[in-house]
This record gives sequence, structure tokens and C-alpha cells, in this order.
Amino acid sequence: MRILVWHVHGGWMDGFVRGSHEYVLPVDAERGPRGLGIAGRDWPSAVETTAEELAESADRLDAVVLQRPEEIELVHSLTGRRPGADLPAVYVEHNTPRGQVPDTPHPLADQSSIPIVHVTQFNALMWDNGSAPVHVVEHGVRDPGPLYTGELARLGVVVNEPVRRGRVVGLDLLPLFAQEAPLDVYGMGGDRLAAATGLDGARLAWGGDLPSATLHPQLAARRAYLHPFRWTSLGLALIEAMHLGMPVLAIGSTEAWRAVPAGAGSVSSSPAELAAAARHLISYPEQARESGLIAREAALARYGLGRFLADWEEVLADVARVPEGEIA
Repeated sequence: MRILVWHVHGGWMDGFVRGSHEYVLPVDAERGPRGLGIAGRDWPSAVETTAEELAESADRLDAVVLQRPEEIELVHSLTGRRPGADLPAVYVEHNTPRGQVPDTPHPLADQSSIPIVHVTQFNALMWDNGSAPVHVVEHGVRDPGPLYTGELARLGVVVNEPVRRGRVVGLDLLPLFAQEAPLDVYGMGGDRLAAATGLDGARLAWGGDLPSATLHPQLAARRAYLHPFRWTSLGLALIEAMHLGMPVLAIGSTEAWRAVPAGAGSVSSSPAELAAAARHLISYPEQARESGLIAREAALARYGLGRFLADWEEVLADVARVPEGEIA
């Protein structure tokens, strides 16, 4: 299949474009939200296309994978084809609902031509999807390998824009955990963390926004991974940390309880309980290593790339209305 899709969430896209199809990514001079293209990623099956090229080859598209409501009209303006009418389409919902949960209607609720694909069971449950067809394709990531050493008695955190997002990503909880061990935070927009938390460089360090090949070994040297998010979809960084063989400490909300099995660390809605668990992992590195092995086994079983791509094959076969074996 020739699939039109925008580069919106790099981590999710890194898995999605590993399938057996051709993935067409719009690009423009600004390399902004409507035209980021491949952005230097190693995605052999992905090709960039300009608006002019897309218009000329619109009849060769087999499907579009939407990720933002405005893309429905954007597809029509660029190709002359309407998603869900004369171009097969699905809509991937990456986020938890905001507003009057659980009564927040999804932007594509109460229509039947574009299925909604949620990335977690929790999201599918909490969004009001109305009468729209619904699928769940849980995350899948490439296995970075069992890189865990845990040699540093520090906690690793990966979060983008922590100051702007505030309580949603647990910004206010970081000082509590910093009492148990120094924090190393990675991701975009962390340069204001010290001022926002009141923590000095001895208790919190921002490591910048690193490519995966650099981030993974650095993260794996930390004793445990901290996932302080209150209300976001299940983070790919948590799944990657588990793949690395890291024990994890996760706020017990959204999908975390489903992702992190018993023995892989600690999941709790009590920050004090998680802080105590962090103290234990810092003090007992061998137990931390054992918990990390359990985390890795669980991640490989539930969030492997093979399962993710197989699930997407089923969804794409369904939306294109052809037998799965005939997809090319």
C-alpha cells in the first residue's frame, strides 16, 4: 500500500514506518507541522513529497493515516480526495482526553467512515467515541537491547516540555524524588527545570534532547527509570526503558498499571510509596537489576515491534476492504 501520513509523533512513527508499505510524508520549505518530512530519520520505506508532487500522484494513494483533526481538510485540499469517502482513512488518537472526562467527545465521534485507532486500552475507554468504529493498537518499539548497567545511583526521566506541561507530567513531584536520588532529565524544553523546581544541579540535571542511540546507553546507566506522568497517554520512553532492562517507578494512572507488571519496579498513585520504592532500588542494585529483567521480559512480550506491525496490518486490511493477504 502507498500510505499518506504526517510526521507528528516521531517515536510512534519510528515503529509505524517499519512495516511493509510505502509511507508518503509531506514536506515543505518551513519543515513545520504540515511538512516536517522525514527530518533526518533512518526510515528506508518512507519518502518525502511536496504539495505539488502529492497533487500529481494523488490517485496512487491507497490510504491516509490521520493524526490531527485538521488533516481531514488538509488531505482534501492537497489531493482532491476526501478521507473516509474516496480515500480509505484511519485516525490515530495518541492522547488521553481533556475536559470533562469521561464525557469528552472525540473529534471523530458519531461518524462511521473513519475508524479511530487508540494507542492504549485506557484511551479507548475514556474517550467518548460515539458511534465511530474503534480499534486499539498498543505501542510497539524497536528493541534497543538489554543495555542496563544501573551503575549510577540516580533516577532517569524522559519528558518533553516539562515546565510548560506542569502537573500533567508530574513537574511538581520531581523535588520529592530528588530527595531520594539525583534526577537526570532528558527531552525537549528542559532548560527551565531548575528554576521551576527549585532544585540545584546536585539534585537535578537536564541532559538535553538526545537521539535514541545516544539517549539509551545514558539512560541505562541510571539505577531506575521514573515515570511521573499524571495524565498523558502511555509514554514510549517508559516502554523503551523497560526494553533496556531498567526497573521502573510509575504513577499509577492511565495505562501504567497495565504496562508495568508486578516485580518490574513499582506502580502507585501514592508518590510517597514510589519515593520509598526509589530509595529501595537505589540501596539494593542487585534487586534493581532483577526487577529490570522482569520489566524487559514484559516489554518484549507486550510492546514488541512485530506484534505492533501485525496489528496494523489487520487495521489497514480492514480499512482498505481487501483480504489481508492481498495487501501489497
